[in-house]
Amino acid sequence: MTDPSPQATAHPTLLTIDTHVDIPWPDRGDFAIGAPSRRVDLPRMRAGGLGAACLVAYVGQDARDDAGHSAASTRALAMLGVIARTGENAGVQVCDTAAAVRAAHAAGDIAIIPAVENGYAMGEDLSLIARFRALGARYMTLTHNGHNQLADSARPMHHLNDPESLHGGLSALGRNAVAEMNRLGMLVDVSHTARTTMMQAVDLSRAPVFASHSCVRALCDHPRNLDDEQLDALRACGGVIHITAMDAFLRPRDVREMRPVTVADFVDHIDYAVKRIGIDHVGISSDFDGGGGIRGWADASQSGNLTAELRSRGYDNSQIAALWGENFLRILKQAEEVARTMA
Repeated sequence: MTDPSPQATAHPTLLTIDTHVDIPWPDRGDFAIGAPSRRVDLPRMRAGGLGAACLVAYVGQDARDDAGHSAASTRALAMLGVIARTGENAGVQVCDTAAAVRAAHAAGDIAIIPAVENGYAMGEDLSLIARFRALGARYMTLTHNGHNQLADSARPMHHLNDPESLHGGLSALGRNAVAEMNRLGMLVDVSHTARTTMMQAVDLSRAPVFASHSCVRALCDHPRNLDDEQLDALRACGGVIHITAMDAFLRPRDVREMRPVTVADFVDHIDYAVKRIGIDHVGISSDFDGGGGIRGWADASQSGNLTAELRSRGYDNSQIAALWGENFLRILKQAEEVARTMA
């Protein structure tokens, strides 16, 4: 395990939430004890003062047919079961409300928030969203790389015979899925989606839409990143962009070929987004165990380095708290309120 940085205790009183962490699959039962191959586990979270994480049931895109959908849903449900069982460990609580996350933090416990990455996991069966929610999932990323039956992706997969656009954004099923997530209190995650999908989801959703792991396109021209108009749309709907520790999203290839991507590069994206849309609409995620990891934030044990960099740039305690978790808890609670009004 990477040794904790000297700044690992830089945020002992903050509720720090990493909003996008993949889980290794197949599960090896090593979350509690840690493993050299993991970037996020219980020992690393404790060492880095990371108070909460959204653990994600990630399903990669495959064929849009019955067999593919069946395999995807089976895997997602199994992964959510594994995430739910992290709560069997001492000092860990699996939380499915904003209040539960706060209560876990107040008790000194680590909070785990389940989520699903890639709407492909529900195939064409809308009822699966309720099953995901029943297992604790609080958000679903509409797509991954490759179009699915819900929506167009930012990255069509040619090996799956994807056209540049399959639905022109959201499909009719995708629109119904957004409404169902609103009804159940699940956040609509637009990371990985095509620009058309993202803008339509913002217009359609009754709760704030968010990007759980994306960066700023003005600083790095990558199809996974959000442009200024998309950032403005997130602000308009009350949503949040969570800057993520994926080096290819933070700096273009020519820079990456000359030097490692660092925590300073990460906070450059935070700075830009804060100036563009305000501190209330920006957050933090790693995409650890899904490809994320940069110099200075290579795993959860180094999370204090982000807080130290933010402090060095003049962010005060309330602003750092907003970035590290308060903004996410706000939209989580808003989604819960929307669900109550729709009940």
